[in-house]
Amino acid sequence: MHYAISVPDPQTRLLHIIYTIPGIETDFIEVQLPAWRPGRYEIQNFAKNIQFIEAVSATGQKCDLYKVTKDRWRVGTAGENEVQLRYTYYANVRNAGTSYADEELWYLNFINFCMYTEGRISEAYTIDLDLPENYTIACGLSSAGKNSLYAKDFYELVDSPLLASQTLQKIEYQVENVQFSVWMHGNIRPDWKRIEHDFRRFSAEQIATMGEFPETEYHFLNLILPTAFYHGVEHHNSTMIVLGPDDEGEGMYADLLGVSSHELFHAWNIIRIRPKELLPYDFTKENYFRTCFVAEGCTTYYGDLFLRRAGVFDDAAYIKELEVYMKRHFEHSANATQSLADSSFDLWLDGYEKGIPDRKVSVYHKGALAALILDLYLRKISDHRQSIDDVMRLLWVRFGKPFIGYALQDYINVVEEVAGESLEWYWNDCIFTAEPLETRLNEALEFVGLHMSVSDDGHIQLNVTEDPDAKIQRDKWLSSVQVSESEE
Repeated sequence: MHYAISVPDPQTRLLHIIYTIPGIETDFIEVQLPAWRPGRYEIQNFAKNIQFIEAVSATGQKCDLYKVTKDRWRVGTAGENEVQLRYTYYANVRNAGTSYADEELWYLNFINFCMYTEGRISEAYTIDLDLPENYTIACGLSSAGKNSLYAKDFYELVDSPLLASQTLQKIEYQVENVQFSVWMHGNIRPDWKRIEHDFRRFSAEQIATMGEFPETEYHFLNLILPTAFYHGVEHHNSTMIVLGPDDEGEGMYADLLGVSSHELFHAWNIIRIRPKELLPYDFTKENYFRTCFVAEGCTTYYGDLFLRRAGVFDDAAYIKELEVYMKRHFEHSANATQSLADSSFDLWLDGYEKGIPDRKVSVYHKGALAALILDLYLRKISDHRQSIDDVMRLLWVRFGKPFIGYALQDYINVVEEVAGESLEWYWNDCIFTAEPLETRLNEALEFVGLHMSVSDDGHIQLNVTEDPDAKIQRDKWLSSVQVSESEE
């Protein structure tokens, strides 16, 4: 399979795409464009951005092209063994899951516009990019020559976003034989020394916690905009991050650290430690699952925790981030009628919209608080010998590394195995009902000398107590699991 991509007139924002399908042995084939993308569990209907499409045989003859569904086409091959689909795609949106092209930048998420041939999704792809001179490519795919890339199958192709420009900036660092690259595009002068120091530390902390990294290389792809923005999407050996405004200074740097640490942990949690319902991805329709509170909630909790444990954040900065999650949950959805599990399932319905009052909860914010409650409970009953780290490591060894997918009951079983007891109270009060979370949260926080208070007007504040014994527990909770200074 082969893709050729060009942008003849950048002002139109149109990608010109030629999809070559060889080795055809039937009178017709069907091709499918994805309706959604991993990392955002909602139907997005990328086909609406296709401006023009035709099918042509190897001899240049028009082939019959019939639209079967909103994003699926049947191609009559007329006895030809090779067919090309030629089409244009409007690439004019810049967030972490879209595509965009102008006079200075190509930003491509292949899942937006690349099709697969039914029955041949596992075949390899080559991609040729008709780039302007002196463009540098930032992408997790393997090189197949100048401005050419290779993907072992469609799943790898559409899980590998790309930036290409003359003005890309990059720094590299290595942790435990993993090569990391941090790429930047935008009107910004990065403090590369600071970035390398901080990124190296949280990367090392994550790898030390999990015991190994799933990939040999990893790319942080950053698109910095002049306008306010905050969005990141995880991929198998990269993440696409869009941030702004570019003149925000320390505020944007804190955002960069937070989203980067979050997305890096996704390399384990969801990319490889994946719910069974998402193995393999079915790009044609909703893939319902009830464990997004694990995929996103645990990852949200870990993102800032790793920054604290790595010494990138101090206690005050970390507690401030915890307070943010609490505010977002309790000030906006404390009285929601849905459970975390039900809101996970309903991501496909309205998970990324504000929605009606008091219906759903955020799998990110309430999910992070549920992970916090679990972590502190496991630490309390074991004097810190067990924690949510042990849960994630078992999920990795049993389901992620062999890449077999876990069910909701598998997660319950692993958690209770680590706890050494039934946690019916946790599943009932935190996961499967809409029971208010405040009491359970403060019970957990008391162990480490914290307390969440709610003012008369509903505002949330996280307070630190002066109890010296609680401070000892807090220090143990926030301490690094890796003590080597060789990563400095």
